[in-house]
Amino acid sequence: MTSTVPPTRAHHKARALKPGRPRPAKELCSECGLCDTHYIHYVKEACAFLNQQFPDLEAQTHGRSRDLESEDDWYFGVHEEMFAARKREPIAGAQWTGIVSTIACEMLTQGQVEGVVCVQNQPRDRFQPMPIIARTPEEILAARVNKPTLSPNLSVLEQVEQSGMKRLLVIGVGCQIQALRAVEKELGLEKLYVLGTPCVDNVTRAGLQKFLETTSKSPETVVHYEFMQDFRVHFKHEDGSIETVPFFGLNTKELKDVFAPSCLSCFDYVNGLADLVVGYMGAPFGWQWLVVRNERGRELLASARDQLEMQPVNSQGDRHQAVQQSIPAYEAGVTLPMWAARLMGVIIEKIGPKGLEYARFSIDSHFTRNYLYVQRQHPEKLAAHVPEFAKRIVGQYKLPENQ
Repeated sequence: MTSTVPPTRAHHKARALKPGRPRPAKELCSECGLCDTHYIHYVKEACAFLNQQFPDLEAQTHGRSRDLESEDDWYFGVHEEMFAARKREPIAGAQWTGIVSTIACEMLTQGQVEGVVCVQNQPRDRFQPMPIIARTPEEILAARVNKPTLSPNLSVLEQVEQSGMKRLLVIGVGCQIQALRAVEKELGLEKLYVLGTPCVDNVTRAGLQKFLETTSKSPETVVHYEFMQDFRVHFKHEDGSIETVPFFGLNTKELKDVFAPSCLSCFDYVNGLADLVVGYMGAPFGWQWLVVRNERGRELLASARDQLEMQPVNSQGDRHQAVQQSIPAYEAGVTLPMWAARLMGVIIEKIGPKGLEYARFSIDSHFTRNYLYVQRQHPEKLAAHVPEFAKRIVGQYKLPENQ
C-alpha cells in the first residue's frame, strides 16, 4: 500500500472540492482542477474539451508541432529520443522501478526545482487522489503508485502562486498538462518542468470500484494495477502477490460505461505536451518507455540517468488486423470464456505486436473507440475536437456506420 506522510507547513495539498462548483465542460469535465482556482477565468481557452489546440501548444512547448508526414509523430508526438529503461536499484513500493519518483526527487534535491506537484492518496483510501506541492523527497515518495481515478492536480496552482516559488516540476497526465500549458505564462514561473505519464481510461472512484469488483478476485486488497504488454491486466495485492486477467476475459458489457466521458473523448494518450514522458507501453515487459520531447526533457532525464539501465526501443509485428477485429468485438461487448481468453492471450503474446508496435496497437484501439464515442455522443464537436494526427490514425480502419 502507498505510504503517506502527515501534512507539514511545507506540505501543500488541494483544498476540498466544493459541491456545485462550475463545470464549463459539463459531462466532459476531466476534473483536472483548473476550475477549482481563479484560473477558471481561462477555462474556455485552456480546457482540452472546450478548445482543442494541440498544434499551437506543441509549437509553444517544443518549438514545433507534429510533422504530419511522419507516422512516428502521429503516434508519439514531438520527440527527440525514445528509450527503454529501468532503475538499477528499484524503489520499494513503486508501481514499476520508480523512475518518475527518482527524477522528481533528484530535481528537488539538486536544487533545480523548489517544489513538485504530485499526487498522494487520501489517508483512508489508497485510490482517492490528494494533489500536493511536495517540498521534500519523503513527500514525493509518498505519492508513488498511479491513482487510476480522475485527479484535480491543477487545484494547487493558486498555492504555487502564493508560495512565491519560481522553479516548479509538475507530474501529470494529458488533460491536466494541456490546461497547464495554456495558462503557463500566467503562473509567474522562471522555469516549469513537466514530467508526464501516458494516460487512458481513468474512472471516477465509484467506477474504479465497479472495475475492481468485476475483474479482480480480491478487489479489497488491490494495491495497484496496469494493462500490460502481455495482453493481461496485472493486479498487485497487499501480500505482494500478482493476479493476472486476460484482456479478452474482461466483462466488456459491464465495463463499457465505467470510463469517464472525458477519457472516452481524449486523443492525448502519450501526453504530447510533457517535456519527458515515462510509461510502459512502448518498452519490453518489465521496462519503462521514455520519450524525451525537448531540452527540458533532457534535463529531467539527466538528473537520474546514472541510476538507470537503458536500451534502444524496438518494434515487432503488425497491429492492423488485431485492431480491426477489436472494433466490432468491443462494440458488441464480446467476452470470451476465461479458458479461451487465457489461451488467446498466450497466443497473441507470442505472435502479436511488441515494443513500439504494441504502443501503436494500444493507441489505435483507443483512438478508434474514442472517435466513435465523440461521433455518436458529441457530433457537433467531432471536426474541431479530434486532432489531425488522430484523424489520420483512425483513417487506417473501417469503422461501423454512425448510429
